Amino acid sequence: MLMNNNDYLKTIESIKSEIKSAQYRAAVSVNRELIMLYYNIGKIINEHKAWGNKFVDNLAADIKLEFPNVKGYSVRNLKYMAKFAETYSDKQFVQQVVAQIPWGQNIILLDKVNEDNTRRWYAEKTLENGWTRNVLVHQIESDLYKRQVLANKVNNFEKLLASEQSELAVQTMKDPYIFDFIPFREDMVERDIENALIKDVTKLLLELGTGFAFLGNQYHLTVGGDDFYIDLLFYNLNLRSYVVIELKTGDFKPEYAGQLNFYLSAVDGILKKEQDNSSIGLLLCKSKNDLVAEYALKDMSKPIGVSEYKITSNLPEELMNQLPSVEDIQKRIK
Repeated sequence: MLMNNNDYLKTIESIKSEIKSAQYRAAVSVNRELIMLYYNIGKIINEHKAWGNKFVDNLAADIKLEFPNVKGYSVRNLKYMAKFAETYSDKQFVQQVVAQIPWGQNIILLDKVNEDNTRRWYAEKTLENGWTRNVLVHQIESDLYKRQVLANKVNNFEKLLASEQSELAVQTMKDPYIFDFIPFREDMVERDIENALIKDVTKLLLELGTGFAFLGNQYHLTVGGDDFYIDLLFYNLNLRSYVVIELKTGDFKPEYAGQLNFYLSAVDGILKKEQDNSSIGLLLCKSKNDLVAEYALKDMSKPIGVSEYKITSNLPEELMNQLPSVEDIQKRIK
């Protein structure tokens, strides 16, 4: 029968794919036209600032009279259009980047990011990764730009990886990683943190970044008849390589790099295929001395990065001072 014919099924899938692609292109095109309209309206408003705030109030009322069923032209939104046009003087950047992302995400960028280069970076990453509003807010509030772009990243990628992969691997790294979705306990050991991470693997993947696929925790490898267990194993589709992550609850120690170097050799020997790039290791410690870490990685044969991680941000000191002590609480209970 036709319905069981493989060529027919492939043809149907191809047509479905074409329809989805066309729908996506249409949605992007509509969004781009809308954002450019907002940009042009904002420029006109800015050209008539001398008319004062009443101009925007009257403009909103007149647009509502002319287009009673059209939304998006409130006084508040018109002011955002003016701020949008004032913020982005480079029309080419508007057309190529910010006009490609939804208006809601653009408003978040205007409200939450003050520095131009930082805002442009978040806009580009929003377009690249398709971040929703909630994800964008999370990335800004977790200071992703500072952790991913400005951080002093300790690694030996440039020495051991091809230039293109090295650059991408460095861009992928953060320092520190923020695992604020893990409930903190003072007596936590590596396995506790690991279990908490895989319990909410969606948030873990979001923090790690684009392209990571989770393959398992305590991943078993047999080398020479001996058993070894990798804390967390991933495959990164952008890097086209396995990524081995080891967790340590204390300060970085040079011997940790040696252990991870061994795991990477094992992964390359057992799991890596011809089409895969060299496996990459990431050592996550509660704290590190950058110079010690740099010396430890200097003569390693495998590409390794060392970063800190934070489970929860400490409360500001002024808030800590306002909280009651344990003794105060015990007195009140009595």
